[in-house]
Amino acid sequence: MKHKYLPLLIVAAFAGISSTAQASGYRFGSQSVSAQGTADASGAEAADASTIFYNPAGLSRLEGTQFVGGGTIVVPHSTYTDAGSKPFFAGNRTPYAATKDYAPDAVVAPALYASKKINDQWTVGAGLFVPYGAKLDYGNDWYGRYAITNIKLEAIALNPSVSFKLDQHHSFGFGVTAEYMKAELGQGVDVPGSVAFLGKFAPTASQAFLANIAKTQGLAAAQAAGAALQGPIKDGHASMDGHDWGFGFNLGYLYQLNEGTRFGIAYRSSISHKLKGSTIWDFSQVTSNPAVNAFIAKASNKVNSEALVELRTPETLSVNAFHQMDDRWALMGDVTWTRTSRLENLDIQFPPTAEGAERIRQNWKDTYRVSLGTNYKYSENLMLRAGIAHDQAPVRSAELRHPALPDSDRMQYSIGANWKLNANSSLDLAYSFIDFKDAEVNYTNDCSPVKTGCTGNGETTKGLFKTRMQLIGLAYNYKF
Repeated sequence: MKHKYLPLLIVAAFAGISSTAQASGYRFGSQSVSAQGTADASGAEAADASTIFYNPAGLSRLEGTQFVGGGTIVVPHSTYTDAGSKPFFAGNRTPYAATKDYAPDAVVAPALYASKKINDQWTVGAGLFVPYGAKLDYGNDWYGRYAITNIKLEAIALNPSVSFKLDQHHSFGFGVTAEYMKAELGQGVDVPGSVAFLGKFAPTASQAFLANIAKTQGLAAAQAAGAALQGPIKDGHASMDGHDWGFGFNLGYLYQLNEGTRFGIAYRSSISHKLKGSTIWDFSQVTSNPAVNAFIAKASNKVNSEALVELRTPETLSVNAFHQMDDRWALMGDVTWTRTSRLENLDIQFPPTAEGAERIRQNWKDTYRVSLGTNYKYSENLMLRAGIAHDQAPVRSAELRHPALPDSDRMQYSIGANWKLNANSSLDLAYSFIDFKDAEVNYTNDCSPVKTGCTGNGETTKGLFKTRMQLIGLAYNYKF
């Protein structure tokens, strides 16, 4: 066993969130309850201050001072069925335990937006939202525990923005984004496989260890250590946490053909992150003999240390349209391109004493998301919404689908409503059902614990993930 199994943990923080997120890859996807009601087809509608996220040029359509505050409850249902996962060296180990549900019962993503019209040309605003997020717990005895056991990722972005209305047809928007990420991660360390491998192919190593115990601590201690090595050997475990600030920007343009028809283009930049974290290794439960555990920890060359991964989130480009057909009906649509191909191979950096970095094979592709939506004005106080969307996953194949990211193409079906409480306030409600295609995984880590020059557990995770998801949104709007 050599140094460092942490890298897959860090990757999982940025790759695994789709199990509790709406959009593909590692974006969260639902930033506005009003937009959720149309399956996010409403980028050119600019119905409220949440247009800051979708197209900041839409701020030019908002009168006075407006506020939007609310959140989305994500209720996932995800199951895994194994189809032949295996460690790099099985030895005489009993089969892994299976995992069923691994996602939380529910998570909540809040969002806050505000806007203020300065004059006929200038409007300012700010948004606070969750661009990424995850909370998964597979447990320590599932088939893919050497790839990932648990993830908790929290990200929040502050996005002050401004729009300029050139004339009755052309509006422009610009915003800056300050994004904070924090991750907590866990992963099994394949001690049983390493001990079995060394016992079969390098028996002199364990003999030398027992001889040293006999010399320094006596024959009884050596016999106890030998019994511990022959008995049940459990996994070690690694855990880490890390955080970072990153900065980006977003642009928007809105062309209004007439009062009922407009077209928009919006761009959101990538953001560079350097996630710095501390790593903690735990070998205390490997055997019943503390001396053996201490020897294994020392032989593995694993010490609590720092780790660093550098990455860039993908930029997005959206084209959208809105058309008011008559007094009651409106149609809208959106096409969003996401440059997820930025995440090819991800290399994890360690201190200079490390024997080799971890390379995670991803080779993601760029993706498209297409959505269509409609509004229906049922009465003066009630607006009904509906939408449908198809979202591509960036994963190219089962062999490149990491078990921390059981992502797949999905369909979203949404309904929503806006209910006016009085002349100044209203409520937005939304419900979405997201149906993911079944996701096959057959991912093999190219580096094993006994391979030199790199870091990894050498496991193969092979199985089938099934995911369904519900989103329930509620927001309060107020106009001054």
